[in-house]
Amino acid sequence: MLRLAAFGSLFLVSVLSAAMAAQPAKTKPSAPIELYRYTDNNGRVVLDRLGVPPEYVSRGYEVLNEKGRVVRVVPPAPSLEERQRIAEEKAKAKSDEQLLRIYSEPGDVDRARDRKLAELDGLTSVAQSNLHSLRTQQANMQSKAAEYERAGRQVPEHLLVQIDNLKAEQAGVEKDIQRYQQGRSEAEAAFAADRARLVELRGE
Repeated sequence: MLRLAAFGSLFLVSVLSAAMAAQPAKTKPSAPIELYRYTDNNGRVVLDRLGVPPEYVSRGYEVLNEKGRVVRVVPPAPSLEERQRIAEEKAKAKSDEQLLRIYSEPGDVDRARDRKLAELDGLTSVAQSNLHSLRTQQANMQSKAAEYERAGRQVPEHLLVQIDNLKAEQAGVEKDIQRYQQGRSEAEAAFAADRARLVELRGE
């Protein structure tokens, strides 16, 4: 195995000469002689005919021919920050491509925004109507329960269960309304961002 620290060009030439001399005189090598140059954990430059140890591959290395010339350079693997930056750039490029495919002009964004907001407003309106109906039903049930109490009679169990069910339904509808309203705010922000980006991409 040839694995030596390299200290200069003269040393490299002597190493290569020794490697070539190691070949049998009457036989030709089946493949060109290649040396791999990398840096180890101690900061030393190493020449190795057998390849680069796995723990050093990510740092990058060079491949030299029998004349000591670099014939191939394997760059270091990107760092975590670089990989994240590359991923973000790819995601942005994909998003821009999709944006240009969906919208031809800023007016398209405005119309899509208006349709989405109208849809959410419609859902909110229906939910608010349902909530008003449920509150009215609860008020009627509670009025009946109060009549029993004023008469000194026990409120029927089924009436109490209905009141509790109405309260639970109202809580669910109120959550729906909050979700629709939050969705509206998020939609407005998203469409505004899409419109601004589209204008930027189109150079307007």
